[in-house]
Amino acid sequence: MSTTRAAADPLAPLVDLPGVAEAVESVRTTVDRVYGHRVMRRRSNEISSEAALRGARGSAALSGADWALEEVRRRTDFGSEPEAQTMGAALRLCAEAGQLLSIWKQSPLRVLARLHMVAEATEAPEVGRPRLAGEVADEPLVDLPLPDADETAARLEGLAGLITAGSSAPALVTAAVVHGELLALRPFGSRNGLVARAAERIVLIGSGLDPKAICPAEVGHAELGAEAYTRALAGYASGTAEGMAAWIGHCARAVALGARESTAVCEALQRGAA
Repeated sequence: MSTTRAAADPLAPLVDLPGVAEAVESVRTTVDRVYGHRVMRRRSNEISSEAALRGARGSAALSGADWALEEVRRRTDFGSEPEAQTMGAALRLCAEAGQLLSIWKQSPLRVLARLHMVAEATEAPEVGRPRLAGEVADEPLVDLPLPDADETAARLEGLAGLITAGSSAPALVTAAVVHGELLALRPFGSRNGLVARAAERIVLIGSGLDPKAICPAEVGHAELGAEAYTRALAGYASGTAEGMAAWIGHCARAVALGARESTAVCEALQRGAA
């Protein structure tokens, strides 16, 4: 692996890790298959809307609000109890992600701040800014050591630099790194999982891999389960080649499962069953 290549484009060498290139190609094929479905030519807006709903449900499930899809459809009050607030936050983030695509590559930290504000839907002073010294992050699913405020700020700046500089790495790899880094850092006092998965969504849409947002990775992450999710995240946090490859592979499977979900929606629409 060329050290010059790694220095110029730190994400590019990740494609050389075992199994990553194959995962990238498999995801591309799977996503293209959904886009080629005949229903997509006529009803893509419906598929996108349904994918957003299911993606929000999946993300909320990983943050402790594991509701049936029909319950999400039925509810109108998302502010009365903790689980409802989590679901409401996930729904708002899925709706907001598509509005931030033009800003992401120029100012990713601004987008992350906006995502946290949307998730919390309050004007508290700590909302939308990274943790300060002595502050903790409330993310029960993730029990990795929490980086201190200085390390978090430095790594956020580094991540922002990677995004603004651009990379030749495939969208899947970039999305996995953004997702994994934000979850490892947990830069905000709350809602970090929801924000990390929303950022992954933005990368997948904005990169052109999933421009219509019809392959919700959040669905796949939830289907693979919290235990597999946290185990793969620990691999990312380890920084080892094996751990990074395992995390990227996990994210690839999540996107593929999201694509499968939307394929099922397409088939249902074609049959007139949905």
